[in-house]
Order: sequence, then structure tokens, then C-alpha cells
Amino acid sequence: CNCSVSTSHWQVHETKAEQLRSEEEENQLKTARQDKILELISRYQIDTQEELAARLNEAGYKVTQATISRDIRSLRLTKVAGEDGRSYYAVLPDAVHRSQDRYLRVLTDAVTDAAVGQNLVVVKTGSGMAMGAATALDALDWPQLLGCIAGDDTVFCACRTHEEALEVLALLKDLGGDRTGGR
Repeated sequence: CNCSVSTSHWQVHETKAEQLRSEEEENQLKTARQDKILELISRYQIDTQEELAARLNEAGYKVTQATISRDIRSLRLTKVAGEDGRSYYAVLPDAVHRSQDRYLRVLTDAVTDAAVGQNLVVVKTGSGMAMGAATALDALDWPQLLGCIAGDDTVFCACRTHEEALEVLALLKDLGGDRTGGR
């Protein structure tokens, strides 16, 4: 009778040990994958999550779009303007991270939808949140944005070109996941 209790006790410990080993392996895989992401964005000018996923898959990492999104947030990657005017993923220095985190959180919390019309990006927010979102967009100093005007629940963002407006829409989509449907 005591033996069976002891046996099940050991089985519980084995299960927990296996679980811990599995979590440790998963953390090691995550670390290796994120190291590979940093290597890839330093080597190539990667401008979309799809391209990043494709390069990771080529390197032997099987990833989903959701995994890429989580890694981008975890690594605090941002997009910066390249010499050709396109935006690419890059790592910001820690000091810049801290100052931009607040603005990125505001946008993540406030933005509910966004769409492009010619060279304008129309950003929809919760009621009363547009001014905070416009301030955050201005503070992020994205090179594609000329400026923002806010109402109660809508922000108009002016860009030089339609292409730059599409880039801003993509940046907003990266921040907000699928909440910003965009048109």
C-alpha cells in the first residue's frame, strides 16, 4: 500500500521534472530564435513579418506569424527608414526604448482601426483617446509622418505620398496586431 503511494509520488515528480525540462528547452529555443532574428535584421533589410518568417524558416526555425509578432515585441524591434525610403526592422538602443515604450503603449491601447486615403492615414481610437494617440505618433518621429491632427476619436496623419501612408498603416498594424484592419 505504501509502495503504490510512493510510486505515484515519484510519477508526479517525474511529470513535473519533464514539464520543467520541456519549459527549459522551449526557453532555449526561444532564445536561439530571437538571437537568429537579431542576426537576420542586422544582416538584411527586412521590412515585413512575412519576410522575417521566411528567413527564419530557411534557417530551420518553424515559426508562425503570432510567434514573430511576440518576438518583435519581446525584442523591442522597431522600423526605421532605410536609404531607399522603405522601413526596415531594427533594434533601438535601450535609452530610446524606454522613452518610446510609453508612446507605443498609448498607441496599442488607443488605436482601434486605421485606413489610408491618398497620402492620409485615418486612425480611429476609443472616445477621447485621439489626442493621446496623435501626441504619441508625433513623438515617435516616424519619418513618413509630416504631422497629425486629432479630434475626439479620430486622428488624421499627413504623409508626403500614398506609399508612405501605406508604410505608416503597416507600422500601426504591426503595433496593434489584427485590430487595425486597414483599407
